[in-house]
Amino acid sequence: MVNTQLGGVIPTRTGRHMNPALAFWTVGITYLVVMASSAAPSPLYPVYQQQWGFSATMVTVVFAVYAVALLLALLTVGSLSDHIGRKPILIGALVLLVISLVLFIVADGVPGLIAARVVQGLAAGTATGALSAAVIDLQPNSSAGPLVNSVAPSVGLASGALGAGLLVQLAPAPTVLVYALLIGVVVLLAAALVFVPETSALRTVESRRHLATLLLPRASFPTGARVPFLMIVPALIATWSLGGFHLSLGPSIVGSIFGIDNHIVCGLEIFALFFSGALAAACVRTLPPRAVMIVGAIVLALGVAVSLVSISLVSVPMYFLGSVIAGAGWGGTFLGAMRTLGALVPADERGSVFATTFVLSYLAFSVPAVIGGLAVHSFGLEPTALVYGGFVIVLALASSIGFTVASRRERRGT
Repeated sequence: MVNTQLGGVIPTRTGRHMNPALAFWTVGITYLVVMASSAAPSPLYPVYQQQWGFSATMVTVVFAVYAVALLLALLTVGSLSDHIGRKPILIGALVLLVISLVLFIVADGVPGLIAARVVQGLAAGTATGALSAAVIDLQPNSSAGPLVNSVAPSVGLASGALGAGLLVQLAPAPTVLVYALLIGVVVLLAAALVFVPETSALRTVESRRHLATLLLPRASFPTGARVPFLMIVPALIATWSLGGFHLSLGPSIVGSIFGIDNHIVCGLEIFALFFSGALAAACVRTLPPRAVMIVGAIVLALGVAVSLVSISLVSVPMYFLGSVIAGAGWGGTFLGAMRTLGALVPADERGSVFATTFVLSYLAFSVPAVIGGLAVHSFGLEPTALVYGGFVIVLALASSIGFTVASRRERRGT
């Protein structure tokens, strides 16, 4: 448990705690569910469009407000778990998440949908830094934490999109049932987190002024490791730009370019991308992280190229193949980045540095998607998709080339 006072934050040992292995998996599953909730609305966007009559551009606006709220939370409370503990931050974030899911259920128009996404973004941003840090704190070995940190987002996004797609197509009242089921799971996880041992170093909060200072937006880089951190940035932008593309414009591509009016197919396409990423990350988890990033970025670029060709040829099988290949690159590249960070960052900086990492990731997740949504309105969906995909390919190849050159220089210097 944690005793919080203005004069400091004092860890205590009272109360029952679950064993470290169970705690590790509880936090990992929480991470997965938080990410699943963020993807769940994507297959529902066509339903909302039919009900309320808004455009594809408005879909990207709804997507963007989530990312902006998430970034705001990451920049302000992202490092707070280093000071007041992981558990208070995580439980508070899950309470916010439940509120957002209730808002989705009662929404009766675009303003209600935007409000729900804003609260959902605040919840996800509040949780992300603390979840990533807690996973590393509780890991049973040096590879387990980075693996969960890279797999949980991809599996969560995959399962959230596919589960929602299945419910939209097959179940009654999907705009209620999807969120009701998530509420039940989130409440159970919040109750379980009460028994997870606190893992934060709990740096002192000296006064109200100090607390206010901690909440000022900031970016934090690992001490003594800024150059390796900055080298990871192009890889983060490439991977998360790809994810934002599929979650925001993917349903429109399936419906408009391929002419498929089936919500399961929309969910399956997103599932193929992110689940492939999870499998790839699991397969390469023991390989050197830099090699994983180099090869992963090349595979990602290849997959996106296949997807772009499929759009030009209007080939659904090729589009799914491209998603699977790109997803494998996504998983490998992101795992390599997280393993590198996990080794670089001291324990008392993990919350803040992982928060900064995800600020960069979600900027890449949201900004290109918003620009793409605006471009669709002016230039059409297919040209926008081709330019967007080209942008991702260039970044992925730049990342791979950069790490290859750095590795050769290091070998020459040894």
